[in-house]
Amino acid sequence: MSEHNNPFLEPYGTPHDTVPFDRIRLEDYEEAFMEGIRRDNEYLDKTINNPEKPTFDNTILNPFDKGDGYYDLLDRVSTVFFNLLSAETNDEMDALAQKMQPILTQHANDMRLNPQLFERIRQVHLHHRKLTPEEKMLLDNCYEGFVRSGALLNKEGKAKLRQLTEEASMLSLQFSQNLLKENKAFTLHITDEAQLDGLPDTAREAAAQTAKEQGKEGWVYTLDMPSYSPFMTYSTQRELRKEMYMARNTECTHDNTENNIEICKRLINLRREIAQLLGYKTYADYVLRRRMASNVRNVYKLLDDLIDAYKPTAVKERDELRKLFETKNKSKDKMMPWDSGYYSHQLQMRKYNLDAEMLRPYFELSKVIEGVFGLANRLYGITFQENKDIPVYHPDVKAYEVYDKDGSYLAVFYADFHPRKGKQGGAWMTEYQGQWITKKGENIRPHVSVVMNLTKPTDEKPALLTLSEVETFLHEFGHSLHGMFANTRFESLSGTNVWWDFVELPSQFMENFAIEKDFLRTFAFHYQTGEPLPDELIRRIVKSRNFMVATACLRQVSFGLLDMAYYTKKDEFTDDIIPFEKKAWKKAILGEQLPDTCMTVQFSHIMAGGYAAGYYSYKWAEVLDADAFSVFKRHGIFDPKTAQSFRDNILSRGGTEHPMTLYKRFRGGEPTIDALLKRNGIKRETKKI
Repeated sequence: MSEHNNPFLEPYGTPHDTVPFDRIRLEDYEEAFMEGIRRDNEYLDKTINNPEKPTFDNTILNPFDKGDGYYDLLDRVSTVFFNLLSAETNDEMDALAQKMQPILTQHANDMRLNPQLFERIRQVHLHHRKLTPEEKMLLDNCYEGFVRSGALLNKEGKAKLRQLTEEASMLSLQFSQNLLKENKAFTLHITDEAQLDGLPDTAREAAAQTAKEQGKEGWVYTLDMPSYSPFMTYSTQRELRKEMYMARNTECTHDNTENNIEICKRLINLRREIAQLLGYKTYADYVLRRRMASNVRNVYKLLDDLIDAYKPTAVKERDELRKLFETKNKSKDKMMPWDSGYYSHQLQMRKYNLDAEMLRPYFELSKVIEGVFGLANRLYGITFQENKDIPVYHPDVKAYEVYDKDGSYLAVFYADFHPRKGKQGGAWMTEYQGQWITKKGENIRPHVSVVMNLTKPTDEKPALLTLSEVETFLHEFGHSLHGMFANTRFESLSGTNVWWDFVELPSQFMENFAIEKDFLRTFAFHYQTGEPLPDELIRRIVKSRNFMVATACLRQVSFGLLDMAYYTKKDEFTDDIIPFEKKAWKKAILGEQLPDTCMTVQFSHIMAGGYAAGYYSYKWAEVLDADAFSVFKRHGIFDPKTAQSFRDNILSRGGTEHPMTLYKRFRGGEPTIDALLKRNGIKRETKKI
């Protein structure tokens, strides 16, 4: 048996120094974690015992951005481990995460709460050489990061903060693990073909494939969106729709070990306590100190403005849906939440003669990939080339080399497309290596990954996507462009390392292309006949763009209201989660609220995903993306000059300047809500955000 060397402890020897996934064993992680902590502590000792006067170069520059590679081991192994914990986990990985999380949190606290280290940083903050704007931003972020992590607290305060942060990190991990287990535990197993009534062939074939994979006869539906969404949209079996809906919307509320209710209550209180310990009234006040919105008042103003603008239209949409339900159902039954998707589809067919299944044959995944890459080429001149020598962590994952318009190497791009057992739901972008520039001037290029849960191929058909899934791909691809175009000196300021209510601009901006005829013409061809997506279907897509748009807006606003309700609490949170949730978002909810359903316990964004007191940012960034795309519409959606300006002023600059400064440099002024209202067919006075 050959000797195994821990790949984290030696040069990777892979193309572009990419992660050698094929050589990593489970036991390698813990060894690398502990060695990384040892190296961190070694560097800490060197820094705080440096007899030289603290300077930007000897205190800030090396330890808090990349040095010579030796001291970034912990960052490298943490990045790989926690990315895979979301994308490709198993029981052993989960157990190791439970073991390592408190150790890693304690170590982070040891660094952030070290008084000697902070004193050196404080001295540099007070007395430093003339700095470039980017150096000044790094110094300010470093100093404020330590302050926001408790560096100014007394001994008792620091001890209390350690206890709170360590508990919060463990509970966030437990929340995610519970949700994944609950999500994967449910299946709807159908053996009577009559119960498939209304379901299109793609949904039946996918369910048959899932059943086959599970060694079962018949058809199996799951709570993964490519399975759940078509079922709720097309199934005529109301009781089965109810079963699916209740399974999904009661996840982590059951009397078992995966119940998240008490975890959520404790997380809300822990974050409030952390914020108040650091001198803020609420956790929202703490978070918004580093956001474009600035304060709670501005967040509520945005949400209230959106309610005022969209609710009248949403009420009309709801009434139209209800009337259709009553027409189709002569009984006295009320329309319920599990009816919304089904009757929305019926209404869309009636008004526009359009549904997702009509479009699927034109959105074969490989062609969509070509289309998305082609869009990036047309806008920015970049090209993608698959490299099968780059190791990947699952056969579903494809790895590409990305080249700039001058032919120079730009980035590595990973794409992970389909749901599977060890993968969280949803879609996200992450990095395995950020961008930065070494002391010698070498530009270290990023390794960017997008992870999605798109429709899988079956034995009969390739992966055929819905238009919504194409939009998801474009969204995450927008994030990846933000990472791939990064061109800053320091990794902590590069790519998506920006304020959270700005980070969604590049992603949501890309979604605009999904219904543009000139873009669809580049890739939307029937997977069997090769015929292009007909003009008539494109016309219907464009015409139906704002179908139920106000309802969708209020849904997002409701999530923002719920988020803010939890994190603007000044006193201990003692309410029952479920009734509190119903009250918190009531003014944005039009339909009936069921007593047993609960969003909070599966709301990963605000409980475990970093969006606590920040979910409003999706709507904030939507104002920005509509405003930004209006510039492209004016000059031409593929206009290279406009695209270059967007790249130079926003995508490449990361967090080197205030985001509004970057945006105004591209736009020539501050955004207004006008473009969003116009895009959505909503009329209202101009309002600045």
